[in-house]
Amino acid sequence: MDSYFLQAKTMCFIVSFKLANRSKLLLAMVVYKLEGFLEFLTCSCVFDLILLLNGGSGYSLMRDPRYNKGLAFTEKERDAHYLRGLLPPIVLSQELQEKKMMNLIRQYEVPLHRYMAMIGLQETNERLFYKLLIDNVEELLPVVYTPTVGEACQKYGSIFRHSQGLYISLKEKGKILETLKNWPERTVQVIVVTDGERILGLGDLGCQGMGIPVGKLALYTALGGVRPSLCLPITIDVGTNNEKLLNDEFYIGLRQKRATGEEYDELLQEFMYAVKQNYGEKVLIQAKPDFQFEDFANHNAFELLARYSSSHLVFNDDIQGTAAVVLAGLLSALRLLGGTLADHKFLFLGAGEAGTGIADLIALEISEQNGKPIEENRKNIWLVDSKGLIISSRKESLQDFKKPWAHEHEPITGLINAVKAIKPTILIGTSGVGKQFTKEVVEDMASFNKTPLIMALSNPTSQAECTAEEAYTWSEGRAIFASGSPFDPFEYEGKTFVPGQANNAYIFPGFGLGVIMAGSIRVHNGMLLAASKALASQVTEEHYEKGMIYPPLTNIRKISANIAAKVAAKAYELGLASHLPQPEDLVESAEKCMYSPVYRSYL
Repeated sequence: MDSYFLQAKTMCFIVSFKLANRSKLLLAMVVYKLEGFLEFLTCSCVFDLILLLNGGSGYSLMRDPRYNKGLAFTEKERDAHYLRGLLPPIVLSQELQEKKMMNLIRQYEVPLHRYMAMIGLQETNERLFYKLLIDNVEELLPVVYTPTVGEACQKYGSIFRHSQGLYISLKEKGKILETLKNWPERTVQVIVVTDGERILGLGDLGCQGMGIPVGKLALYTALGGVRPSLCLPITIDVGTNNEKLLNDEFYIGLRQKRATGEEYDELLQEFMYAVKQNYGEKVLIQAKPDFQFEDFANHNAFELLARYSSSHLVFNDDIQGTAAVVLAGLLSALRLLGGTLADHKFLFLGAGEAGTGIADLIALEISEQNGKPIEENRKNIWLVDSKGLIISSRKESLQDFKKPWAHEHEPITGLINAVKAIKPTILIGTSGVGKQFTKEVVEDMASFNKTPLIMALSNPTSQAECTAEEAYTWSEGRAIFASGSPFDPFEYEGKTFVPGQANNAYIFPGFGLGVIMAGSIRVHNGMLLAASKALASQVTEEHYEKGMIYPPLTNIRKISANIAAKVAAKAYELGLASHLPQPEDLVESAEKCMYSPVYRSYL
């Protein structure tokens, strides 16, 4: 139906109800929302509806973060929407508001205080929040995401002010579908869900893990252009085994030990069924949820991904997102290292979901390049866990996801001994334990590699296997270094090195946008490989001269558009896309559908 006709129809509806009671108006609004009509309304129509429900006062508009512009409401808007007198007389531009907020945020020396200021802005003025984040991404990304979000999760109960997202606990068992219907947005396209059992490298934070879905979805919007109204953060609260939290008077979650086994599985199964039922069951789903399983413990993450990947559009950022961004860094680094991936030998410290996920994608990409079976290409990829080098003689005691990496070798304990025996060209840390890449380890890597690649990926910064300064100094300036959390540029013997950050934020926002653009019904490994190659292609010679293997985050929206285009193209190629026909220019299509935080006129 033509949108102008709908707008005209809606205005007639508004006029006809000007004198009606509020209950009738509310009922009519519900009917219209269920039919999707509000998507076609002009801002002015929406304002009129809100005003009618609130006695004709514009006060409520200033309390709605989706519409609030603060002092940027123009004189005409103040008259048209009953705001006269509710604001100081001055009118500020959004640019001046942005400058003012950045000045305020920079006055806070404690990162958590900056985080709280940003979240406070998100809760009061959504568009200004995203304008700040997009325009100052390198400065503010560490504030709203890693590493600061880790501390925020640890203290979430103490700093909690307003609820963001949905909390589904064991109390909601049997009525999860009803709970989902309480969310005000009918159309949802991206859900980030966590059970809080393994938040970054900080362990079980239970219900307070909500900071991760909230933070990630902010990046889906700011970096990937997904509309905030289409995003839903969810925490599944099944308790916590963190005694400190259970005894904390400000803890906001269930005060019980974590549920496991059948009780846990039943809740997850009900949740997955309810989401599919509420947001669309058919695979061509318009309101298709892209489930991102986030920070579930290893024993749950692999199982959940395997169980639901054939029936739902599921994506695990810890496994798949981390793998894609690390593979992008490796592909980019080949320009500095020389050779192909098959020519290199990899050693991982850490064999959990991140480590094995990265190793899997590396082996898959090598197979794509050389045509050999993936089992053959695993032979140059070695993993070390808490018990030492993963080898064939340990196979019986290994978890299933580690078994493919058990190669023939004599037993070795300790990372330094593994480095001496394997002699890797690339060392990757995903252990979640800081300071494991010691001086001896880095010096050994530099002794048999002209240019060793060292990736200390564990988050937050305190858990990094080594710092950028240590990697450059101990390798005498020869190492290529990348980390999970950001490090400042470092000068060594007159040369300035810019550390790379293997930040998942390079991948998942653009990946999600590509999935949405294509209307993909499933996530396929080919789409992950496409995302990795798209990211690697954005690194220029200028970046290589500084030792960078990732492009600057300042260009992240352009990067995300290119990633989205390649992901969508792969979905169309694989026959997984439901939005037909395929656009001729996918990059242009991605850029056009990106959310803009610029204020709109409400006249």
